[in-house]
Amino acid sequence: MMQAKKIALYMIVVFVLYTIIHSPKRAADLVGVGFEGIASAAQGVGDFMTELVK
Repeated sequence: MMQAKKIALYMIVVFVLYTIIHSPKRAADLVGVGFEGIASAAQGVGDFMTELVK
């Protein structure tokens, strides 16, 4: 099982590196979308906690 996890991790790393090298603009767009999603989720949690305190 551990060997399968290692192989999967290596495949993911190779895919990410290939994506960055092959189309850096697309990779940057995906990272931007990811950060926007994280920021939006954090804002939602903050709004929820603020409403709980009120």
